Amino acid sequence: MYKPTYPKTFPKDFLWGGATAANQVEGAWNEAGKGLTTAEVVKKTTDRKHMSMDDVTISSIQTALDDQTDTMYPKRRGVDFYHHYKEDIKLFAEMGFKVYRFSIAWSRLFPKGDELKPNSDGLAFYDRVIDELRRYHIQPLVTLSHYEMPIGLTLKQNGWASRATIADFNRFTEVVFKHFKGRVPYYLTFNEINTGTWGFHATGAVDTENSAHDQMQLRYQALHHQFIASALATKQLHAIDPDAKIGSMLARMQTYPATPNPADVQAAQVEDDKNLFFTDVQARGEYPEFMNRFFAENDIQLQMAPDDQKILAKYPVDFISFSYYMTTVTQADAPEQVNGNMATGGRNPYLEESDWGWQIDPVGLRVTLNEMWDRYRKPLFVVENGLGALDQLTTDQQVHDTYRIDYLRKHIAQMKAAVQDGVQLMGYTMWGPIDLISFSTSEMSKRYGFIYVDQDDAGKGSLKRYKKDSFYWYQKVIKSNGEDLA
Repeated sequence: MYKPTYPKTFPKDFLWGGATAANQVEGAWNEAGKGLTTAEVVKKTTDRKHMSMDDVTISSIQTALDDQTDTMYPKRRGVDFYHHYKEDIKLFAEMGFKVYRFSIAWSRLFPKGDELKPNSDGLAFYDRVIDELRRYHIQPLVTLSHYEMPIGLTLKQNGWASRATIADFNRFTEVVFKHFKGRVPYYLTFNEINTGTWGFHATGAVDTENSAHDQMQLRYQALHHQFIASALATKQLHAIDPDAKIGSMLARMQTYPATPNPADVQAAQVEDDKNLFFTDVQARGEYPEFMNRFFAENDIQLQMAPDDQKILAKYPVDFISFSYYMTTVTQADAPEQVNGNMATGGRNPYLEESDWGWQIDPVGLRVTLNEMWDRYRKPLFVVENGLGALDQLTTDQQVHDTYRIDYLRKHIAQMKAAVQDGVQLMGYTMWGPIDLISFSTSEMSKRYGFIYVDQDDAGKGSLKRYKKDSFYWYQKVIKSNGEDLA
């Protein structure tokens, strides 16, 4: 629609905040009736450039179950948000948060995953968290499944590989929607749903001994079950709490062609489509045609119930959220590979890298926002973006993280440019506002936060919280609604 003007600033109701996940911050893994999760049977890495979150077998799960400590399993301890939530939320409020994205641990409510009634102590904990947020006028944004599920469902039915898990999940979501009706305005179904193609961390299915083909078959089938569960959750929420909104969540992995060679351009288009396929299903309500060729050429045959495609079409999400950490380069003949957020791709000579080999590309965020807005015309929400770094606490308890400020400043500036381009952007929740256990490596020394937590990779430390320089910078950004980035 033609207008004689364009937006110059972020919307007045822009949702500034931060994002965490239960299995990376909560701790209290064996308190108040909580069951063990898939995240809590993953050992920490011995090499920070090796992502260990899928290094799981039936044997390793049994070893983890027999081990009643958190020594090798740091996600069991997190940073003890369970007992520090009041202190942490007060700090979020001091920064001026408008929204806080967190996940509900499925196993706190349903310890084994297949119970018919929820654990009241689990609900009570999240009651306390939400009440504390509302005290400071911070809106909750709840992720329903953030890289964890009750390990009992893995042992019983191999997680999302089984269609039976849909009913288990939607029993959980129904309880959440009814219990928190009127108190949670925004939900996300599955965190970075596309990473289910990588395996256990997202599917809860053990497939390490399968052939490459059988792994791919299992994972896409598991993802189909998640698509259906997400659509049914959307149906539930709209019936139970019509004022609340529910969104999808994608690990956006924008890819550039390595050269203007048409073969490279087309190869990059294929990779982008494979990434956006997941949002196509959740936002458009159907499998895109290009995936029919992909499935056929890879001998993948999805099993669907008769009404599955009707369910997807009838209950698309209300908005689209995504994480953005880096971009990649694609070439018809693959070049040198680099690591990233659940992805590898070609090295881009124009970009810097983090200590973990993640390529830093602020302009790519503007490209991503515009492409997704053009493709879907649904409200967008950047729910993860941040810099993992080796922060140092000085002797006078300071953290001078100018590198983080620089990273965030450049990305927020590109978000503003996208808003000026006409993109409808709901908000920005930086990952993660307080130091937490790394998802991919389970280490503590990979720090993202505005708030430093005194804990090392071995779990030693006082757990005391300290404000970094970036804390005060983000406070200023929020107060100015993104205008003051100095």
